[in-house]
Parts: sequence; structure tokens; C-alpha cells
Amino acid sequence: MEKQIDLIFLSRLRILGMIEGISTLLLFFVAMPLKYMADMPMAVTLFGSVHGVLFMLLFAFFLTARDRVPISFGLMLAGIFGAIVPFGPFVVDHWLKKTEKEAK
Repeated sequence: MEKQIDLIFLSRLRILGMIEGISTLLLFFVAMPLKYMADMPMAVTLFGSVHGVLFMLLFAFFLTARDRVPISFGLMLAGIFGAIVPFGPFVVDHWLKKTEKEAK
């Protein structure tokens, strides 16, 4: 018997990925310039903390999605690695969206 795809969890994973991806861009392109060009180190502290929490949540969501959605081991690794690099979550979302469309 084939396991049913949890589309609600997959949708939440995609949303969290977008939010985490945006937080990475804000950290790199807003907070870091503020720190180094405007002498505002608190910006990195604030954005970095938020980004760190979102990264850990996304990591946990990808681990959970392996069994719950389910997604392939390779897609899980791509999602975790993609969360580390700028624009990575947006690339991985393309594959998650494809998985979602195939399930419908």
C-alpha cells in the first residue's frame, strides 16, 4: 500500500522555506550592510537570531517531511543544504512544488 502524501505539511514546509529564505536575504543584504556601513551591529544580532530560529525549524521540518510527506532522501538533503546558501530555499521550493503538483 502506497503512503498518502500529506499536502498540508508540504504546504507548510514550502511557506517556512520561503520565510527562511527571505530571512537569509535580509540578514545578508540589510543587516550586514547596516553593521559594517552604518555601525549598527544590533541589526545582525536581531536578524541573525530570527534567521537562526527559522533555520532550525526548517531543518526539523525537512527531517519530518522525509516520513510525513514523504519526500526522498535526496530532496531532504537538498532542502537542508539549500537552507544554508542564499537563494537555496527558492531553488528547493521548485522541487517541492513539483512534488505537490504530482500528488494532486
